[in-house]
Amino acid sequence: MAKIGRNQPCPCGSGKKYKHCCLPLLQEGKPMASTPAPTTSFSLRAEVEKLQAAAENKEKIFFESGVFILFSDDKGDGWLLEVVDSDAVQVTKAGKPIDVELKENEETIEVNWTHSYSLQDRSFFLTTYKDKTSAELRGAPCQQIRAAIKRIRKRYTPEVLGMIHVENTNSEDSPVNEIEQKSQG
Repeated sequence: MAKIGRNQPCPCGSGKKYKHCCLPLLQEGKPMASTPAPTTSFSLRAEVEKLQAAAENKEKIFFESGVFILFSDDKGDGWLLEVVDSDAVQVTKAGKPIDVELKENEETIEVNWTHSYSLQDRSFFLTTYKDKTSAELRGAPCQQIRAAIKRIRKRYTPEVLGMIHVENTNSEDSPVNEIEQKSQG
């Protein structure tokens, strides 16, 4: 099991720092809390809509939310990225919103991803799931994406990242990922 840093989110899902939640219990020889804290009012749909509003105004924006990275460029193209499996879906094109297949409830988020992504040197590449074509997305904020991925992977233990991701497949061979909602640290 990976070592949990004192300032990392507690693996019990409470949203508190480990040092203020289960660490004192373990130091006293008591077991960690077995019941996860109630889920937060996180909505990926709301985050996507925030990105779409910025992209409509051709505003460059970049932010993280849980295991997701959202960004748009000054041309109005916006993308939603998922860090665990490097999945991506375009949410705006030239400032116009794209309807994203996204279902969420209190426990899960389900997204129909259209692409996978990779960072190679200073370039950002997208590969479609439908026909496996690959293309570079010029002007993507590669340095910010790389730094965000590093922060997200540092924020959550590998065990937590593994628990929040369940993959299903739809008829077009595009992954439909259900992400269990945990407290968004």
